[in-house]
Amino acid sequence: MNQRTAEIVRTTNETDIRVAVNLDGAGATDIETGVPFFDHMLTAFGRHSLIDLDVRAKGDIEVDAHHTVEDAGIVLGQAVARALGDKRGIARFGSLSLPMDEALVLAAVDISGRGQLHWAVDVPCVMLGTFDASLAKEFFIAFAANAGLTLHVRSLAGENAHHIVEASFKAAARALRQAVELDPRIGDALPSTKGAL
Repeated sequence: MNQRTAEIVRTTNETDIRVAVNLDGAGATDIETGVPFFDHMLTAFGRHSLIDLDVRAKGDIEVDAHHTVEDAGIVLGQAVARALGDKRGIARFGSLSLPMDEALVLAAVDISGRGQLHWAVDVPCVMLGTFDASLAKEFFIAFAANAGLTLHVRSLAGENAHHIVEASFKAAARALRQAVELDPRIGDALPSTKGAL
């Protein structure tokens, strides 16, 4: 089996980000973005997707966390796309409803090559430390677009912003874990009637 790993570095006037992933890892993470709540979310994302995840991000957090969070989504998406390679043998789809206390979030993934986010998550507009809760959506827009996957995230219940955002990251991670898994029943085939993803 080819190693499904990738490392991407992206530098702009606003951020300097390096992400390394191993799709066949054990969920080991080493995260440092300068935004503690975002570090917590990426740690949960790695742990629940079982993707080994190393993220180093320096951004203009003196302005706010927006550029750092969005650009980390871009680079993580690019790394996942590169690690997937030609996508042969993957399950392709994954979905999960994840509870976290009063919050319940549904996430569904299709590694379709058509990067898009469909977000129906009712998150209170609050700050979680230095992380504006609305940035969760910005992260997933960037991630889905650059990973080339269709991602649906819907909140079915919830009041606490921390719980809703964390459940969103964990649900997306668990759905992605299912989708990137190699399916021994299809061998080296592409899971598409078109013959391309």
